[in-house]
Amino acid sequence: MKPKTITPIMKILEKEFPASTTTLNNMRGKADAFKILISCLLSLRSRDETTEIISENLFKVADTPEKIIKLPMKELKKIIFKTGHYNKKAEALKHVSREIKNRFKNKVPKTHDELISIKNIGPKTANIVLAFAYGQAVIPVDTHVHRVPNRIGWVKTNLAEKTEHELIKIIPKKYWKEFNSIFVQFGRTVCVPISPFCSTCPIKKYCKRINVKRNR
Repeated sequence: MKPKTITPIMKILEKEFPASTTTLNNMRGKADAFKILISCLLSLRSRDETTEIISENLFKVADTPEKIIKLPMKELKKIIFKTGHYNKKAEALKHVSREIKNRFKNKVPKTHDELISIKNIGPKTANIVLAFAYGQAVIPVDTHVHRVPNRIGWVKTNLAEKTEHELIKIIPKKYWKEFNSIFVQFGRTVCVPISPFCSTCPIKKYCKRINVKRNR
């Protein structure tokens, strides 16, 4: 059964956190799929602002699978150093680039199954590529998109993968494309992980505040 609060909450959040203000959403369907994929891999445990700058720096030097494969590992690590976990990320970028070059003839796959068949590409990254590079109607689920619907009371899940399946069942398709952008903005600024700003939250009257032990 679909929660009755979905429509009123989405209407409020659409106005408060319009998806059109996010870089990825403005690139939807127009962006280079490989660049989006690489940026996603660099974004792990890194601030968006940092990821954006480092991605641009990397793409000035290497913006194709072949160029990243040929880029000396030492230079690659130096470029992406500030994103954190640069050793693992450098290995991941090399492996993914080789897979795309050798298995997919330098073209980023357009299906979820093909994308996640590549080591280091998980469901969230796959869906972000499908949504923002290829304009497909999917719901990329990151930490915010997992946490907030659980806190509101729309779903009751303990893994992002399960959250994705449950959201697909209850969220009207007209909201799918903007869902990630809206909830990421909301989750970063208001519905933060610890001590969320419930007093100023625009949807507080609809929220069940599940597992919220303290708030501001």
